[in-house]
Amino acid sequence: MSQPTLTLDDFPSTAPPAHSAPVEPTAQASRHWPWGRILLLTFASGVMVLFLFPIFWSVLTSFKPAAEASASPPTFWPSHFSWQNYAALTDVGVGIGRYLWNSTCVSLMTVIGVTVLSVLGGYGFSRFRFPYKSVVFMLVLATMMIPFQSILTPLFILLNVLHLHNSLLGLALVYSTFQLPFSIFMMRNSFDCVPRELEEAATLDGCNVVSTLWRVMLPVVTPGIVTVALFAFFTAWNELLVALVLITDADKFTLPVLLQSAQSQFMGGVNWGVMQAGISISILPCAFLFLLLQRFYIHGLIAGAVKA
Repeated sequence: MSQPTLTLDDFPSTAPPAHSAPVEPTAQASRHWPWGRILLLTFASGVMVLFLFPIFWSVLTSFKPAAEASASPPTFWPSHFSWQNYAALTDVGVGIGRYLWNSTCVSLMTVIGVTVLSVLGGYGFSRFRFPYKSVVFMLVLATMMIPFQSILTPLFILLNVLHLHNSLLGLALVYSTFQLPFSIFMMRNSFDCVPRELEEAATLDGCNVVSTLWRVMLPVVTPGIVTVALFAFFTAWNELLVALVLITDADKFTLPVLLQSAQSQFMGGVNWGVMQAGISISILPCAFLFLLLQRFYIHGLIAGAVKA
């Protein structure tokens, strides 16, 4: 008996139809996604207005004439733009130029000190082994729970003994001390995210520990370094209480002290125009640096907050 011969036509075809219609999204997905997107954008816009409106109001008020800036009820748009509030800042204390210089010096010293020490400390906690490393690291983090206001008196006495009281260097050292625990934590996590294979390859190429840190590790953790530096700058630039306690000479005050002095400099009242002019000037460096370095800042926060 002869066997039946099978051909390809005898098998069912599994290929999709040549002109099959594209798969449409389900009615539920197409119905809910636009509304979710609209709600998200609405919420984000509301938060943006909530944060930006006070800044916008401050800048507008700084250009109002003195009488209009202190008027009640306040007016939104100035009748005419005036620079008299900014000119009046030169008469507050020893003048805004000196305050800006002092704040810049203190902020730069704080940034340099915090960045260098946190990089070295973070690298040590991440890559080296030594007895009680975890205990020491937890003690470093525990210092963040101590309110700095509670140790201002001991700091005042210590700086007086070291002859650093009433000096910009002493003020920068205090700011660096307050920032170091958080900065070391951020840098330790940033170094933990770097694969150890990079260091092993650098060692095979003849690099020692210093060369590996400088040539290999630092370029990789640049976002973390920028984040730490920005936090240190913002803290030193905007801090008021420590500067009031530790600095006694008017020519060594920082910019926030200028804003505090402007509240009662004129006839025992608050000159709102001068206040808003000082606030507008103090905002500029922070806003400029954040906009310039925001891409590093975001990546640095992610790397520093989440350990690989």
